Amino acid sequence: MKMPLFPINAILCPHGRISLKVFEAKYLDMVSHCLKNNLGFVTVMLQGDGLQESFYRVGTMTKVVDFGQTTKQGILTLTAEGLFQVKLSDIEQQSDGLWVSTTTPQPEENYQDLPEQFNELQGVLKALVQHPYVSELKMNINYQDCRHIGWRLTELLPLDHSQKQSLYEMHDPVLRLKKIVEQLSELIE
Repeated sequence: MKMPLFPINAILCPHGRISLKVFEAKYLDMVSHCLKNNLGFVTVMLQGDGLQESFYRVGTMTKVVDFGQTTKQGILTLTAEGLFQVKLSDIEQQSDGLWVSTTTPQPEENYQDLPEQFNELQGVLKALVQHPYVSELKMNINYQDCRHIGWRLTELLPLDHSQKQSLYEMHDPVLRLKKIVEQLSELIE
């Protein structure tokens, strides 16, 4: 079955949450269809400057968990939660402009306790989630789980799209944390 794609200028990892503003008719229809039929959709990060519909080939199966207000301008605000990673293939654009793709679920990473050497990253994440924009998402974060620490930092740190996607596509949570430490060092310098 082809799944609808929602290209965004951010990355959403499993168990993460993001606030989305939906205003184009094709995406309003997509959200309505998904909710009526208890289906998800795939969020996928745009490549480059985001001006063209060019996106990565690994995204996240996503579900809507909360609705905000619909403005007078017809903008629907919702909170979406990442479920699991999917690989995209046979991507097509429908006549209404909506992109759809065959999706293949990727193997789930195994839980791994946070090694002591990364306790500082735990502190960085705790500081980031204090920001009002992040705290209002009401994410359930396991601060002892390497995956959760790595995924949330991948979402929240000011890295470029290729760095975020590279971290996202890693399947070793400890290796992801090592790479995040390197990238934080580069940011500080």
